[in-house]
Amino acid sequence: MKALFDFLVKLIILSVILWGVVYWGASNYPIDIGAVFVAWLIVVLNSLTGYLLFEYGFDKESKIFTLVVFGGVALRLLIVMALVLVINLLGMVKSIDFVVSFISFYCIYLVIEILAYQKKNQLKKNAAKN
Repeated sequence: MKALFDFLVKLIILSVILWGVVYWGASNYPIDIGAVFVAWLIVVLNSLTGYLLFEYGFDKESKIFTLVVFGGVALRLLIVMALVLVINLLGMVKSIDFVVSFISFYCIYLVIEILAYQKKNQLKKNAAKN
């Protein structure tokens, strides 16, 4: 449970920092905040879902873990791609702001997600040593 709490705290801190940067950018450049928000929301939900799937499959046998984690990656990717496609095709937001924000958020939050996986694995190794 501690690893999940740490992940959520890092997610919140990162989001506050990134939104500070977004609002600074919006005060200096013409940015569609709605497009940025939609991109951020998709990426945060994707990261949170990925980490929860990892937590679920973590102590399961190897076959279940692989199915949950890698199957989850594939399913999440398809859902995110479909959402991005629909949002762009329907012109729901300013496309360039949405795509640039989406790619930026995705790369940043992916790093946080991977670091959380590593921390969870490290916690398990430390517990096994003791």
